[in-house]
Amino acid sequence: MPNRLNLRSKLGTRASRTVQAAVLSAAVFIFLGAGDPATRFNEIGHQMMCICGCNQILLECNHVGCPASDGMRNELMAAVSRGDSDSLVEQGFVQKYGPTVLAAPTTKGFDRAAYVIPFAALFFGFGLIVLIIRAWKDRPAPALADGLRPVRGAELEQFRDQARKETDL
Repeated sequence: MPNRLNLRSKLGTRASRTVQAAVLSAAVFIFLGAGDPATRFNEIGHQMMCICGCNQILLECNHVGCPASDGMRNELMAAVSRGDSDSLVEQGFVQKYGPTVLAAPTTKGFDRAAYVIPFAALFFGFGLIVLIIRAWKDRPAPALADGLRPVRGAELEQFRDQARKETDL
């Protein structure tokens, strides 16, 4: 009996160490580069827009003599160097420059419409296309004067062959 308990405790210790090692490895990969200021500067800078009117991402604003991008980049670098959180940096920029400084709309309030409306429009468009195709498919044949009916299929091919023979020189 003592051997069984000893074996169970060894297996439990190994399993526990394996789980701990897996959790530690996952944490290392998840937070890899999270504390690096250059990485944070790059990530946050690509989530913001330049306010000069060029409609480019802040870190990619490339027109010469931009009056806004250098100052905004300096503010961003100062906030990252201070250790401000990403959300605090974004809130500061939104308060100073307005919500148009964000490259993507937030997921709160009316901004959710920016995520919902494209899918709703796509769904509505596909539905409209289906209705139009059904209406075209189910429409009646055009009515001709004097009770004539349109010629289709094999009968049409006979008339075409006859027209070719009669117009052949």
